[in-house]
Parts: sequence; structure tokens; C-alpha cells
Amino acid sequence: MKKINVLEKEIALYKKDDEDYICITDIARYKNPDRTDDLIRNWLRNRNTIEFLGVWEHLNNPDFKAVEFDGFKKQAGLNSFTLTPKQWIEKTNAIGLISKAGRYGGTYAHKDIAFEFASWISVEFKLYLIKEFQRLKDEEHKQLGWDIRRNLTKINYRIHTGAIKENLIPPELTLRQTNLIYASEADILNMALFGITAKEWRDSHPGDKGNIRDYANVSQLVCLSNLENLNALFIREKTLQAERLRKLNQIAIQQMRLLTNDTGIKRLEAGDK
Repeated sequence: MKKINVLEKEIALYKKDDEDYICITDIARYKNPDRTDDLIRNWLRNRNTIEFLGVWEHLNNPDFKAVEFDGFKKQAGLNSFTLTPKQWIEKTNAIGLISKAGRYGGTYAHKDIAFEFASWISVEFKLYLIKEFQRLKDEEHKQLGWDIRRNLTKINYRIHTGAIKENLIPPELTLRQTNLIYASEADILNMALFGITAKEWRDSHPGDKGNIRDYANVSQLVCLSNLENLNALFIREKTLQAERLRKLNQIAIQQMRLLTNDTGIKRLEAGDK
């Protein structure tokens, strides 16, 4: 379970059905750490709150029980009216609030609702909450984008190595000889795209960890993924290595020219910085 720090208060986050929920019990602690449940119940008693929750559920929950909601709406604001998160969830089949028990127990609300509750607690706290939550989402998107691109390259590299194994490696070769062939074919891609072999890159970057591909930008990773597929095809077509290098280099130059001018790629690369 992830947490963010807002004005020196830890706020737990929970994901359900790919939707983000925020612990409003933690938010309530900013106002009064000893009466979090009372604060949430008082918020739920408010007529404006009930109307907001009802509209949200109508928009997002096809199984929301409108009749039961109307009953709560009529009572909201009366001195005798009380409502807990659990009652709201059970009576209306609501999905915007979640009541959790256990180690990370408390009341969680969909981010739309949690921001509304935070505004009721403190406008200042709400603004800092939104800022920290968005910062976390930006970090997640950057990491997700990087993982997708790296994993795509790894998957295509398996296609590439499969073509090498099937067409370029006789069964009688030793392990060392086999590894040399794989390295040679990897350098065909490195030479076509980067104009340098893996060893030449390591020799010129003695203080850097990893390899040349770990420092590739978005455009280069996209191009590399394409080159891996094409080289696998050329290998299966029995094209000689020198000819494959020539073709791949021409393709790499053309693709990099297109990719570096693509606005979508530019946005991705800007997000990685």
C-alpha cells in the first residue's frame, strides 16, 4: 500500500478496479487525530455531502440504489440523522467509499470524494493533498512508460535471439562460440543505431554502469525495437551480415529522423527528464 506525505501527515492510498482511493481517516487526523470517526460521520450527516455522494454514484455506479439514497437525502440535515460509512455502503450499494479493517484499516474514498472531504477539513490541506497525489501519479506514469518501453525491447530481443539460434548457431558449437555469435549480432544493432559496438561504448564510458542501451532515449528504444524485428527477418531470409548492417543502418537513419520530430515522442522524452 502506497502512502504520500501531506503537511507532515501520512496519507494511505488504495487501488481498486484500477481506481485510486485515498484514506479519509488519515485526512481527518489533520483536523483531530482523536476523533477521526466522529469527523467522518459529521461530514456524512451534511445534506450537501449526501447530494454530492449521490450524484457521484449515479455517474459512476450503475448498481447504485436510488430509492435508499432518496431516504438518506430526506433525512440529511436533521438533528436526529446519523450515518456511518458502513451504513451508506451497505444500504445504497455505494462504491465511492470503502470501509477497511485490519492493519491498514479506515475509511477510504475515491479520489474525487476524498478531495471533497479534504476541502471540508481544510482548503489548505486539500490543495497540498492534490499536489502530492499528482506528483505521485506523474512518477508512476514515468515509471510505467519506461517499463513498457524497456519490456517491449526485451520481448523483441527474444524474437531476435530466437532467429539467431534457429539460423546461425549449429548444435556442435561450444557455449563460448555461441555467446560470441549472440554478441556479434547484438553489435550489428548497436552499430546500425548508435554507430558503436558494446565494447567500444564501455571503453569510452568507464564510469557508467549498465550498457549502451540503458542510456538510450525514447526514440532510440523505439527504433531499436523495430531493428530487432527486421534483423530477425533478414536472418531468416539468409541475408549476409554485412548486407544486414547496411540495410539496418539505412532504416535506423530514416526512422530516427522521423521519431525525433514526432510530437508524441518529444512529450515522452520530456517526461523522462
